[in-house]
Amino acid sequence: MKLSVWEPFREMDRFMARMNPAQFWASGRSLPELVDAKLQWAPSADISETDQEYLVRAELPAVQKEDVHVTLEDGVLTIRGERRQRQTEKTEKFHRVETFSGEFSRAFSLPDDADAAGVRAESRDGVLTVHIPKRAVAKPAPLQIKVN
Repeated sequence: MKLSVWEPFREMDRFMARMNPAQFWASGRSLPELVDAKLQWAPSADISETDQEYLVRAELPAVQKEDVHVTLEDGVLTIRGERRQRQTEKTEKFHRVETFSGEFSRAFSLPDDADAAGVRAESRDGVLTVHIPKRAVAKPAPLQIKVN
């Protein structure tokens, strides 16, 4: 009888990969059964605000700005695009490929004070920055109530 060492974490990785392969593939784990799987990817995004505007910064390395489309409809900002697969040389032999290619889409609901008419986007150094200005919201003056 041959004994083998049980590796519970490897078994857990395989189980979780069957449940949600994209998440575990993106974490950098090596899962042989996923090599030929077509996986979806989505760029990471940071959302912040200043006194004047909201900022959405999406990391889009190796994505041409012509391949990115930003739309705003019904209070939802959508960033859609495609990262094309890099052309490889015939003499190049890959040992591991961890970059994703293909279409992506991210959607963000805008707050009520966002000014849709002034939204603008710029792409620089692999980061798409969407500027969403804030509308001035009039704060009602406190109402004095007379006590009888």
